[in-house]
Amino acid sequence: MRSSLWRIPPAGVFVSLIVIALTFLGLVILFSASQAMHDDPTVLLRKQLMWLGFATIAGGVAYLVDLEALRPYAYILAGIAGLLLVLVMVPGIGVRVNGAQRWIDFGPMRLQVSEIGKLGLLFMLSSYLAANRRNLDQFLRGFAYPCSMLAVICGLIIVEPDFGTAFLCGLVGGTMLFLAGVRLRFLIPSALCALSLFALAIYHDPVRLKRITSFLDVEANRSDSAYQLWQGILAFGAGGVEGVGLGAGRQQMSFLPEAHTDFIFAIVGEELGLAFTAGVVILFMTLFFVGVLQLRRAPNLYQFLLVLGALLFITFQALINIGVVTGCLPTKGMSLPFISYGGSNLVFMFTLIGLILNGFRTWEMPVLRRQREL
Repeated sequence: MRSSLWRIPPAGVFVSLIVIALTFLGLVILFSASQAMHDDPTVLLRKQLMWLGFATIAGGVAYLVDLEALRPYAYILAGIAGLLLVLVMVPGIGVRVNGAQRWIDFGPMRLQVSEIGKLGLLFMLSSYLAANRRNLDQFLRGFAYPCSMLAVICGLIIVEPDFGTAFLCGLVGGTMLFLAGVRLRFLIPSALCALSLFALAIYHDPVRLKRITSFLDVEANRSDSAYQLWQGILAFGAGGVEGVGLGAGRQQMSFLPEAHTDFIFAIVGEELGLAFTAGVVILFMTLFFVGVLQLRRAPNLYQFLLVLGALLFITFQALINIGVVTGCLPTKGMSLPFISYGGSNLVFMFTLIGLILNGFRTWEMPVLRRQREL
């Protein structure tokens, strides 16, 4: 294989170092947060390391594959994603956990199919918008068709139910539509309509409505529906600037529910303090801005949207998780990329990073050389 396939440009090296730092921090905090959860305190760490191996392979494949060669298969990938999102609702195939049926059981592993849905949505929208870039000012081909694709994926995810992931997909998909050139006179009314329907769905869901109302008055609901958020806030307060030290945190002793997944950022704040929590935020911001600066090198709209969508999925998910844990957003189960425990999301995030680095490598080549490589 030609050496150019393995050459990572400076921006790619920078992004890789950020991902390595976040992943290493996640492994350290995961080990600390799981001390009181099992008789064997290494069980979650060992599972995460196993998933990290799969994630590394997925990221490597995404880095080496020819992005243009994937383009004809975008709709096939989206079709597979849609089929899995339907199958997960079939009794005996999908696994229900905490009232949500989002996983397909493969023996020792569970696949969260909404992660495949995100990937299918990313490729489908990127391919369609690029192929119809001259028709994006039209209602049907430029707005109705891609919005229908987005609505189908989001609708199937809501049925699970997974409101947070559906909102994330809608946010990323809507941003891609806007930046691709879809007219605002179509997007704004449809966005308002989608938000209204989303709010209506929450209103008719007692569990999620309770999360909203308790978020508006956390202290009054600290022993009930806002217990998790209240404990997370206490963790940040206890950690202060310097933190209480690794393994010395109180919240990881089963006081904070989902301390190893959705609220792991609170454990970072308690045990390592403000410097590390601010560092995590800065790393995600840096990852985003480095990626945005490289987008000007994209040779076509398809690759531009593919890398942009990958960046948005990572940074928006991080933003939502950090907002939830710090009490800036209503409580929603969404993992912190590269840091939270969870195999499916880790594999998906490394796949996105592989696509981003793939774009960086391809775009740095001189035009004639790039054509030969592609």
